[in-house]
Amino acid sequence: MQRSEALAIVREFIKNENLVNHMLAVEATMRFYAEKLNEDVELWGLVGLLHDFDWEIHPSMEGHPTAGAPILRERNVPEVIIRAILSHADHTGIERAILMEKALYACDEITGLITAVALVRPSRSLMDLKAKSVKKKWKDKHFAAGANRTEMEEGAADFGVELSEHISNVIEAMRRIAPELGLAG
Repeated sequence: MQRSEALAIVREFIKNENLVNHMLAVEATMRFYAEKLNEDVELWGLVGLLHDFDWEIHPSMEGHPTAGAPILRERNVPEVIIRAILSHADHTGIERAILMEKALYACDEITGLITAVALVRPSRSLMDLKAKSVKKKWKDKHFAAGANRTEMEEGAADFGVELSEHISNVIEAMRRIAPELGLAG
């Protein structure tokens, strides 16, 4: 599967640009880690890009991502990608068995928190954002209250990356596409 095909699926089902940006951020982070770990950069990127493609048509835990899997199968998305997407939601019962699946879980929620932190900075930029700023906001339970910090901590631990290092890595990965995300300042 080519990235252009995956992006076409995203654009077909997602109209909210903030959600598209989230998926682009997860894609960038997955690509970053694939490079770092000498894994398949294209495959990991596709998993990140497609992971929430069905959120607008199945915006509940009951539907997402389970109800989206048949759509991906109809479009001949490789099963390894579908399985990784299914594994990123705890309620599916699909165990995260391989490193790529663990990476997706570790990268999903944290990109949203990092985006939120960048948006409240005077610069509105990732370029001057440091992990310590994210950690400071992390402690404020009222900030981005919907961000499940426990899930983020568990995801990083299961992926085998210390949390502060993970935050720094995700920031670095997202900087690569900061202009596209509207977070270049």
